[in-house]
Amino acid sequence: MDFHVDGMTCGGCARSVTRAIQSVDPQACVVADPPTGRVQVQTTASEAEIFAAVKDAGFPPRTA
Repeated sequence: MDFHVDGMTCGGCARSVTRAIQSVDPQACVVADPPTGRVQVQTTASEAEIFAAVKDAGFPPRTA
């Protein structure tokens, strides 16, 4: 799944987003690119679960 995260501006933000996603699915493969705000995730979790975790971490996601 691909989506954007507004406000993900640095490596620390990317790590926070990654941790939030991996709290739902520890085996998730996450590629977060702060300059573009793009996040790519390979996971068995649903989009709703991933979006909720990222939003709870303070980074509102939006579809790509």
